[in-house]
Amino acid sequence: MQAKFARKTPFLPCYTPVISVMKSFNLCLLGFGNVNHTLVELLRLKSTELRERHGIGWRVTGVASRRLGWWANPDGFDVDGLVIARSSSAFAELRGQECSRHTDWLRAARADVLFEATSLNLETGQPAIDHIRAALEHGAHAITANKGPIVHAYRELCDFATERGKQFLFESTVMDGIPIFSLFRNTLPAIEVKSFQGILNSTTNVMLTGMEQGLSFDDSLRYAQRLGVAETDASHDIEGWDAAVKVSALVNVVMGVCLRPQDVQRLGISQLTGEEVRAARAAGRPYKLVCRAQRTGTGVEASVRPEQLPLTDPMALVSGTSSIIRFETDIFPGLTITEESPGLYATAYGMLADFIRAAGS
Repeated sequence: MQAKFARKTPFLPCYTPVISVMKSFNLCLLGFGNVNHTLVELLRLKSTELRERHGIGWRVTGVASRRLGWWANPDGFDVDGLVIARSSSAFAELRGQECSRHTDWLRAARADVLFEATSLNLETGQPAIDHIRAALEHGAHAITANKGPIVHAYRELCDFATERGKQFLFESTVMDGIPIFSLFRNTLPAIEVKSFQGILNSTTNVMLTGMEQGLSFDDSLRYAQRLGVAETDASHDIEGWDAAVKVSALVNVVMGVCLRPQDVQRLGISQLTGEEVRAARAAGRPYKLVCRAQRTGTGVEASVRPEQLPLTDPMALVSGTSSIIRFETDIFPGLTITEESPGLYATAYGMLADFIRAAGS
């Protein structure tokens, strides 16, 4: 008897569409420190993928910072020269045109996308808010790594972006490039976030880890500064302000409740000594700077403070520059995201991912 075999369908690889229409974007970089420098390197690294898979071409036509001034080249700066440029004279050699203010700069650079990565103004969010508003008014998408605009003008800027038919995106503001905001905006529609808790500040986490390993408070701070995690003036981290701003941003966006950083109950780690931190670790209840937010009948209660956590809590196991957040929602009782030892590429990736989203809108 002759055996009969079913005819099998041959394996077919996933279909990759051929991009027939290429869209090219003029990119403007506001703030030219580590984040936007790394973004340029990442854009170069991913250039072929952007072009072949997403139909995106790009050139950098504007660079600005407090130190450099406002420089534009509508034909596009030489990228190799851009990466090593560190002075205004270098931008002049790259055929840059110097502008006197940000509105002239956006116009001269013919901006399609603004990448805003300036320093945080905790009290007002300015001048970043005005720069983002000007970019949207000019007709450019606005992408930021600055938490100030989210905590001080989130709804206003979102509404204005919608009116102008542009995108206002900010994935890099919390947990680097981990897709927290886009997770709820795009992937989990109609979800209600009831609460969240997490460890969101790298400086204090590095310092607590260092103190557990035998360093004093001051030595652990210097270690964090050598790593490039902590600023020369690390008071915003140590006193819990950076974490409070991140809590405020998350509450504003994923919980839909307006909460200012000043409304977050806040206590930093400055009162902790190395001896206390080591004793807590030896007792199996290490200190962590914990961020919490919880819906109430009248709004949201939020806090940032050092807490001793049992080793059965996943937050107790997060060390160094790693971070973690756990959401409680009406559908998922627990949804946890952990980021291990991120670097600058992680922050820059958040801006790159936002660029791809904006380009496809």
